[in-house]
Amino acid sequence: MRPIVGVTSYVEQARFGAWDVPAALIPFSYVQAIERAGGRALVVPPSEDGVEETLDALDGLLLSGGSDLDPSLYGADPHPETSQVRPERDRAELALLQAALARDLPVLAVCRGSQVLNVARGGNLVQHLPETVGHEAHRETPGVFSDHAVEVDPDSRLGAIVGSSVDVKSHHHQGYGEVGEGLRVVARAGDGTIEAVEDPEQRFAVGVLWHPEAGEDAALFEALVAEARAYRTSRKR
Repeated sequence: MRPIVGVTSYVEQARFGAWDVPAALIPFSYVQAIERAGGRALVVPPSEDGVEETLDALDGLLLSGGSDLDPSLYGADPHPETSQVRPERDRAELALLQAALARDLPVLAVCRGSQVLNVARGGNLVQHLPETVGHEAHRETPGVFSDHAVEVDPDSRLGAIVGSSVDVKSHHHQGYGEVGEGLRVVARAGDGTIEAVEDPEQRFAVGVLWHPEAGEDAALFEALVAEARAYRTSRKR
């Protein structure tokens, strides 16, 4: 059987057919990337209930992108540019992630998801990067991915997967501030901003600030699925 990879989802008002209702949804590109890599994607709506039961069904976890985290989670007041905060999703994903890491479940955290990983480890966020770097190259146009290069530590887990340099698709205005406990910085953009972190003590816990599901490089998803398959095998022993 293919390993099951849970993908965290949004809950947003959505219109389809005659309906205009709250819906659990994610961009289908996440599902396609996982399934092309040999896994089976399972959409996980945000809920603080049933975390252990959910993880019992999973062999890996992908924390998807989305809106800004609630700054109160890391002891900050909201910046004027911080928007579309979803506290229920924040709490649910933090609970799910903490429990997943406790199990050593393979985790790939994408964009917002990687920020959840950093906050879960006690780190914080830069709420509006353009004020820090002086440009908007990480999200030039809302709704359109920006392209830029990232330099990766070749001695890192991420470097072994994607190489020492990679062109990425990004769409974020926030970034890592203080890096969380146990996390290692493994990639930076040309402006010096941190682009990826990982926990070398976990089986597989990698967070990237870019959107690999939007690019042509499937390596990160292949690595996640391979680790999920190994995790599934280890559980059956």
